[in-house]
Amino acid sequence: MRVAQFGIVCCILFMVGCRDKPQPKNQEIELTESDVEAVSDSISEKNIPEYWTFEGLADTTFVRLADFNGDFAYDLRYATENNFLKAKVYDCAECYTRVKTAKALIAANQDFLKQGVKIKFFDCYRPNSVQYKMWEIVPNPQYVANPDKGSIHNKGGAVDITLVDLEGNELDMGTDFDFFGKRAYHDNTDLPQHILDNRKLLKETMEAHGFWSIRTEWWHYNLSAASNDPVANFRWPCSN
Repeated sequence: MRVAQFGIVCCILFMVGCRDKPQPKNQEIELTESDVEAVSDSISEKNIPEYWTFEGLADTTFVRLADFNGDFAYDLRYATENNFLKAKVYDCAECYTRVKTAKALIAANQDFLKQGVKIKFFDCYRPNSVQYKMWEIVPNPQYVANPDKGSIHNKGGAVDITLVDLEGNELDMGTDFDFFGKRAYHDNTDLPQHILDNRKLLKETMEAHGFWSIRTEWWHYNLSAASNDPVANFRWPCSN
């Protein structure tokens, strides 16, 4: 049972035991079957999400991030036509990574939350078959990695992200996701200070959790520990 659920159960059991009259010290509280049902119904009404744990999972296992943590935001662009390809290349929007990447992302996001922001995903693990689709549309290694070699996205160790406040408003990073120009470069300091500060927060926090960036894309982060993983073509199921 999750810690939050346990706390609710304890509170409800205390109220059930004390609802009729004060209980003498050291007297055991006897619960009826209806009391237990009332506790279960109350927990259900609270609709507390149940997240999975990483226990027993190998670091290279692919997992759906939303099953393990609910503190992220998503705008998975390649499941739409709102991207530089102008084409939908995913059958449905899901964010999968390998376990070690998911752990690092959750840890980084805990630090972001302390600053009043959180991670928003544009792209996560990308099956190699999708990489081939992208290459067919834009066969230019400056913008799309050659699928014959693959990228860390295809290994489950790269993410494209930004930061949003706790109301879901994106922090100003100076450009949109997948803007290919000097304004998106990390080493471009010819930007307003608040943009530089936002990029610095993103970069330094991600680097503190084992990620590294590429010079030309403020949104792209690779997990160092995933660099030697094999390119994969795991395809996640779509519910509709």
